[in-house]
Amino acid sequence: MKKKENVFRKLARWTVRGLLGPQFEEKWFKKNEGPKEIVYKDGVPDDSELIVSPAMQVFQRFLERKFAVISVIVVLVMFAVVFIGPHYMPKYYDAYTEVTQKDLPPTLDFMSVPKALQNNIKMIDSYGSFSVGLSTDGEVFVWGATKLGTTKIDIGDIPEEVQNAKIAYVAAGIDHIIAIGEDGSYYGWGNNRFGQYENTEATLSNPNLAPVPDDVVNGNLDPVHIKKLTCGYQATAILMDDGTLYVWGNKQAYSNMDSFLGIDGEPKTGMKDVDFTLNYIVGLDSKQSSVYTGTRGLFNTARTNIGGAGEKMMDFLNGRKITTLTATTTSVALLLDDGSIALVGDFPADVVDVPQLRDGDYFTDVEGGTYHYTGLTAQGHVYSFGGDHYYQAEAPQVNGAKKVFAGAFQSYAVDGNGSLLNKWGLKGYLFGTDDRGANIAERVVAGGRITMTVGAVAVIIEIILGVSIGLISGYFGGWVDIFLMRVAEVFGSIPLYPFMLIMSSLLAQVSMSTDTRLFMIMVILGILGWPGFAHITRAQILVARESEYVTAAQAMGVKEVKIAFKHILPNIISVILVNMTLSFAASMQTETSLSFLGFGVNYPQPSWGNMLSRASNSTAAINFWWQWLFTSAILIFTTVCINTIGDTLRDVMDPKSTNDK
Repeated sequence: MKKKENVFRKLARWTVRGLLGPQFEEKWFKKNEGPKEIVYKDGVPDDSELIVSPAMQVFQRFLERKFAVISVIVVLVMFAVVFIGPHYMPKYYDAYTEVTQKDLPPTLDFMSVPKALQNNIKMIDSYGSFSVGLSTDGEVFVWGATKLGTTKIDIGDIPEEVQNAKIAYVAAGIDHIIAIGEDGSYYGWGNNRFGQYENTEATLSNPNLAPVPDDVVNGNLDPVHIKKLTCGYQATAILMDDGTLYVWGNKQAYSNMDSFLGIDGEPKTGMKDVDFTLNYIVGLDSKQSSVYTGTRGLFNTARTNIGGAGEKMMDFLNGRKITTLTATTTSVALLLDDGSIALVGDFPADVVDVPQLRDGDYFTDVEGGTYHYTGLTAQGHVYSFGGDHYYQAEAPQVNGAKKVFAGAFQSYAVDGNGSLLNKWGLKGYLFGTDDRGANIAERVVAGGRITMTVGAVAVIIEIILGVSIGLISGYFGGWVDIFLMRVAEVFGSIPLYPFMLIMSSLLAQVSMSTDTRLFMIMVILGILGWPGFAHITRAQILVARESEYVTAAQAMGVKEVKIAFKHILPNIISVILVNMTLSFAASMQTETSLSFLGFGVNYPQPSWGNMLSRASNSTAAINFWWQWLFTSAILIFTTVCINTIGDTLRDVMDPKSTNDK
């Protein structure tokens, strides 16, 4: 009794027969036959009588087309990138945004500390897309993404007076830099729209802005007695060693700034430390037992990991004192007088507890970035913890560190001579960032998977419906042919884009998940696209059903359905393959167009279409070219390569074509 053939083996055999010819089907799938005799001529195998099937000729002629071969390689690489690439982006998720990183151009220089600074580092500071460094010689350096949005300001252009001065302190905000010279001179550059570094008639008349204090502007501060210079989003603070605090900048960014301005224009006094979260100024007063914000209970009753969730600050301290504090956007780290660290505030989901130190070791310093902290211990060990989206909380093994600096998403470890020991964190963005601070390169990879999946599934639906209906219609003819072709004409007459826009308007009132919307797109594209496959398959069947092998099968009493699907279909699979390739590219472009128009995939889930839609404005077109250039170039390049493959297949399968065509 003959063993029933496995369905997957049968499909593979049909594919080999259709693409490479019957002799390869016989060679690879009919193993029961003995080896054929090899004829030698002059000591080498004689292949002069080797029969090359039409499909093999097509394959050989395809390989002669260099652009087609290159297109195949490009498409395969693109598939590998969009389907395998996400597995190498473990930190990526669709909804990730970062206000301090929005609209940044392509760069990988975020940690590129200038060579002239690497061996004599005094301090490094950053808040957003750029970093500022100060050498032990008083020279200032700036690196990273230094152009500030649409302002045409390049903060990397250090003022000449700063270059000629010897600087003692330097700090960076989101769009400005403040420097204090060793002679007390005050310098600032960057964006001054909110009075970040300079008093103007417009800033002085704005009640929402705190002016730069006269003592600072006039250079009355003695750098020897400056304890700390720090910048927030659009504000700056200078703390003197006697507890005097100077604060200025945008009040609207910090709802509690008035609590740090003192009375009648005088600076506030009695402060031990100060820093900025994203929305608040936080300070340490002379009691050193609580976080001062000017708002009762803030950061003292919030969720904490000091001694247990919700434990009161005074109960936790139990007589201990807070020596210094440093802040991220939403939390504050407190360094206590016994060398331990406590965290207070609101923490991202991935924040971990303070690292456990080795016996006898304790923290001597802690610095805060945007979401992470980096601490230094008495034994020279370095630990990073907190938010880790860009691996900024994964400190490498560092020995002999004497100082640490935490940038926005970077950290640096420095030895006692000011030499850079190691650095870790965000290097930059290969394709830049979008208007919400998301990494465009990562979204291109994730969005490509959506776009290609939609195209592939839609084509599969088209093939299943179109080939089946076309095969039945062409083979059986008669009233079956008439009925099925009229149905195909009805579906083919539906205008896709107006239909989708109407559906979009109707479904706007219905709440549905992104997956449901994505499923609808694939099904609708497949249902509206099958008539093309049906017409092509029907035409091929009308020719093939008059062939001798079909007549022979009918004479042997083979069932009609078996003749259609087992004998005829494998012999027209190459034509279907050509049209499948062209239809795949068309489906990708359609999904992109639909997402661009608002019916397709919605933000935050990426697709190439909605990524282009978000960049479809004059501001992005002129100032943020990277937000549309890379996505559109990849989309065009991919679809052109797919179309090139399809066009080449169609050419090489035409017996009237030539290699020079």
